[in-house]
Amino acid sequence: MFAKGQTVIQYMEQLAPKHLAYPDDKDRIGLQLGSLQKEIQAILVALDVNDDVVDEAIRVGANLIIAHHAIIFRALKQLNTDTPMGKLYEKLIKNDIAVYIAHTNLDIAEGGMNDWMAEALGIRHTVPIEETQREQLFKLVVFVPKSHAEQVRDAVLGAGAGAIGNYSHCSFNVDGTGTFLPQEGTNPFLGSVGKLEKAEEIRIETIVPQGIRNRVIQSMLKAHPYEEVAYDIYPLDLKGHAFGLGRVGKLEQEQTLTAFAEIVKEKLDVAHVRVVGDPERIIKKAAVIGGSGSRYYPAARFRGADVLVTGDVDYHTAQDALHAGITLIDPGHNAEKIMKVKVAEWMSAILKKNHYETKVIASSVNTEPFHFM
Repeated sequence: MFAKGQTVIQYMEQLAPKHLAYPDDKDRIGLQLGSLQKEIQAILVALDVNDDVVDEAIRVGANLIIAHHAIIFRALKQLNTDTPMGKLYEKLIKNDIAVYIAHTNLDIAEGGMNDWMAEALGIRHTVPIEETQREQLFKLVVFVPKSHAEQVRDAVLGAGAGAIGNYSHCSFNVDGTGTFLPQEGTNPFLGSVGKLEKAEEIRIETIVPQGIRNRVIQSMLKAHPYEEVAYDIYPLDLKGHAFGLGRVGKLEQEQTLTAFAEIVKEKLDVAHVRVVGDPERIIKKAAVIGGSGSRYYPAARFRGADVLVTGDVDYHTAQDALHAGITLIDPGHNAEKIMKVKVAEWMSAILKKNHYETKVIASSVNTEPFHFM
């Protein structure tokens, strides 16, 4: 059985929830082209979408591409298939290939782009370089007959609700009496139509983070015996876990800038890096941010980083960072290609767990536009 397109994207948004995207209306995420109302035989995971990547998708039989970089940046006023991009869109449409983008939401997500890069470079005990948001917390209150309280509580907490700091499965439970009068056309679990019923019930309260709210509610409704479930969910002033761009933490072993640059080359699979700073400087704490993150060097320095690893560093920013006392390593924007294998592995595992036959392939196309001579 192949997974439906919407099912695949529901899984993808567990890894990279859309609400985590950088609060900037210029970011383009989500479905950009095609339809998800179909079975997905194969998924191609790519950093960029160009002609070679689309040809690869056709060759491997993929009818969905999950990419990091958008193919549509601005509102289209026309779709002229004589232009290079128009021809690309035409090829995708004619071959029924949908394109879905996970960009800054994948960067910011825990277990996403910047965590993969930090892990590869041996950066441990990380925190975001710059906080972008704190997850909204909600209080879920549900009323359950005593006979099914444990079943519903297990479903809710098993879906991820009830986390407070380093404690999980937190809930509060109060005995009480519920009343209801089933009307014509109902099929009550307890009581009879037209007769007021009093039931011994448990009021279960717990905390639900925004990112899993829908999943928790669906699990609760599925486990609850009533055909009309009485529950409340409301926002709290308390804020939850912090999310943000980039990662900063201590290296497993301190080393010179030169030695660390060699690790960056090897682990991020790049032939060359540009380095700003004294090659013999000792690096104890490092920061990394995928893509173009050089503007975050002051935040990385404030967090105590000796070096920032990021792409697309311009001349004047390099001068300013050097003057500020932080070193830089630029492996290029294409270093984000680490996401191809990581997303493919993650998606393959969850599809297999749910007994789907949909294949997931990491693109083998090198989309690096620069040649070093």
